[in-house]
Amino acid sequence: MNLPPIVQVENVTYSYPPAKRGGLPFAALKDVSFSVQRGEIFGLLGPNGGGKTTLFKILSTLLVPETGIVQIAGYDVRTNPHDIRHHLGVAFQFPSLDKKLTAAENLWHHGHLYGIRGAALNLRIDLMLKRVNLQDRAHDLVETLSGGMARRVELAKTLLHSPELLLLDEPSTGLDPGARRDLWEQLKALSSRDSVTVLLTTHLMEEAAACGRLALLHHGQIVALGTPDQLTAEIGGDVLTVHSQDPQTLGEEIRGRFQCPATVLDGTVRIERENGHLFIPQLVEAFPGRIQGISLGKPTLEDVFIHRTGHRLEED
Repeated sequence: MNLPPIVQVENVTYSYPPAKRGGLPFAALKDVSFSVQRGEIFGLLGPNGGGKTTLFKILSTLLVPETGIVQIAGYDVRTNPHDIRHHLGVAFQFPSLDKKLTAAENLWHHGHLYGIRGAALNLRIDLMLKRVNLQDRAHDLVETLSGGMARRVELAKTLLHSPELLLLDEPSTGLDPGARRDLWEQLKALSSRDSVTVLLTTHLMEEAAACGRLALLHHGQIVALGTPDQLTAEIGGDVLTVHSQDPQTLGEEIRGRFQCPATVLDGTVRIERENGHLFIPQLVEAFPGRIQGISLGKPTLEDVFIHRTGHRLEED
């Protein structure tokens, strides 16, 4: 039996008021559509200003879309935000923990907000702290925990009321590589073991590549949607980066001579080509003395973003 998507977004737009009197509204989202299946880890990848935060606020019921439909667990964000909140666990980019309280006390107060009390609450606190491997730090003040541990307490807090959908805004912010790996082990376990759906925003390629599916956001629009492998496969072949003192002229001449796309980006010529290792000798021979260096690599999600938008993710 196929269950309906837990998240359904159809033709959503949202604009902010103009910054100056007489100016134009800023369109943060433009006709955005996607769905998320139950138990999936779904990522929203894009630069700052790409629309991720606005979409996250709509999904967490903090904003209402101007046009379009957003449904979570079958409820509409316009008409049933209260019902939706019972199905959500939300962790924003910056921690909301009280550093002067212990890990368990933070969860205890959070449980009261959801009407959980007494023995049932104590049981849930123990279970959630065990789930994130922090049962031995339950009575330690949050201010004494490492950044990775504090993030895991945040995750335990969002899971306390057994939400079906976990919304995470830039979950790896401030974490070292080891803590980031620990966090992702927890997220994958939640998805596979408990069928919790995870929807997160990120600007990190490594984090995006770990998602089951991705939507790439650029200037408020989805420019690509699919699994990481599907997205990188659309480029095919290899990506060559050619260094030259005059990349603009070199790019034009490569396009003319080999009839292949050659874009100039960050002072280098970028070429997408099957069997790139065989193409390198042809390039060097065709332009003797004008090529300072060539690097060859398989397509990444960064390459997909460049292919779709003409910009690098970080520069956008």
